[in-house]
Amino acid sequence: MYNNKQIWSVSYPIFLSLLAQNVINVTDTAFLGRVGEVELGAAAMGSLFYICIFTIAFGFSTGSQIIMARRNGEQRFRDVGPVMVQGSFFLLGMALFLFCMSRLLAPGIMRFLVSSDKIFNATMIFLNWRIYGFFFAFVNVMFRALYIGITRTKVLTVNAAVMALINVILAYALIFGHFGFSRMGIKGAAIASVIAEASSVLFFIIYTYLTVDFRKYGLTQFRSFDVHLLIRVLSISSFTMMQYFLSMATWFVFFVAVERLGQRQLAVANVVRSIYVVMLIPVNALSTTTNTLVSNAIGAGGVNQVMHIMKRIARQSFLIVFSIVALVAVFPENVLSVYTNEVALIRESVSSIYVISIAMLVASVSNVYFNGISGTGNTRSALMLEVITLFFYTGYIFLVGVYFKAPVAICFFIEVLYYSLLLIGSFIYLKKANWQSKKL
Repeated sequence: MYNNKQIWSVSYPIFLSLLAQNVINVTDTAFLGRVGEVELGAAAMGSLFYICIFTIAFGFSTGSQIIMARRNGEQRFRDVGPVMVQGSFFLLGMALFLFCMSRLLAPGIMRFLVSSDKIFNATMIFLNWRIYGFFFAFVNVMFRALYIGITRTKVLTVNAAVMALINVILAYALIFGHFGFSRMGIKGAAIASVIAEASSVLFFIIYTYLTVDFRKYGLTQFRSFDVHLLIRVLSISSFTMMQYFLSMATWFVFFVAVERLGQRQLAVANVVRSIYVVMLIPVNALSTTTNTLVSNAIGAGGVNQVMHIMKRIARQSFLIVFSIVALVAVFPENVLSVYTNEVALIRESVSSIYVISIAMLVASVSNVYFNGISGTGNTRSALMLEVITLFFYTGYIFLVGVYFKAPVAICFFIEVLYYSLLLIGSFIYLKKANWQSKKL
């Protein structure tokens, strides 16, 4: 069974990579928070649209990662590479399709969802450039899936650090007009993010070429498109694709509801969301570790170790998150001041910080067990559990946010309910369902 040291050796590079990747989100929010509330709100809406589409690719890569981890655990190393190669071709085709559809449909969708003309116009300026990132981000996630699947996660830290550094420098230069560049504002934030994603792919290509044994992992098998392999991957990935998309779509609904509360409330929600995403980094890192270690363990014949692995990771997750939550809850104004220097905005955001802190404690455990279900290969069951939970999530948002127009903090309380329902559902499934015999 994996001990704490082994779990952490896989988790901490993922943690650091997610931390570096989220520098992009923090940077954009912090910089645009000093440009204006319209730009801050528009970046939130545009980013959520982008992420909703991106999660389709991320879901595919997660399913691919589960299969690659299973093959790695079975020591069928030559079967790892074809999943990576075929998946990359598939996602590049999907990137082209979704890029074209976004150019065609995004204006109508955003016009329907966003009530403010100023925020709509700024959102479209952002999106018209940001969606070029599909071509790089979709390939990026397949490299990430490969290295997590074979438990070589340290490269993720270096890659994410390079991407974050490039984004920070370019965002500073393009948003504010430094280093000889003209001041671009929100358009500069989008362009900087796309270039950072392109640099990430270039780094992965060079690193893989120089350090990975192509023959061992079957990475030379790229001359023909294997339809049967793609169908096998999609039999797992299609459910994670739908799961991640629905999860982000409901998060998008949350912001649509908040946008109708007013420009200030949307700015509050965006700042708090940025902090929330950063606080979730250790949870997401350990959840990803759960996913791959569970799949590796089952591939190596250790089905009886699965529950012990999840319990041990959940304990680590809770202790880490508890220390973070304690710090944020004691100094909320200091944390908020990173994103904005407007006193009124900081004051109105504090109550929401307390709410997401409670949600984080529940999420630290629920995400681990929920990702453990996907790690067993039972992605269909994970999707069904997600759908049931999101049904209550959406109902709450429409009732509290749209109908009653409650304050942002009350709207954020759905995160506590969401993770509580996810935790209860995951426990019931892992105790009662027959997940041990799933074949990939």
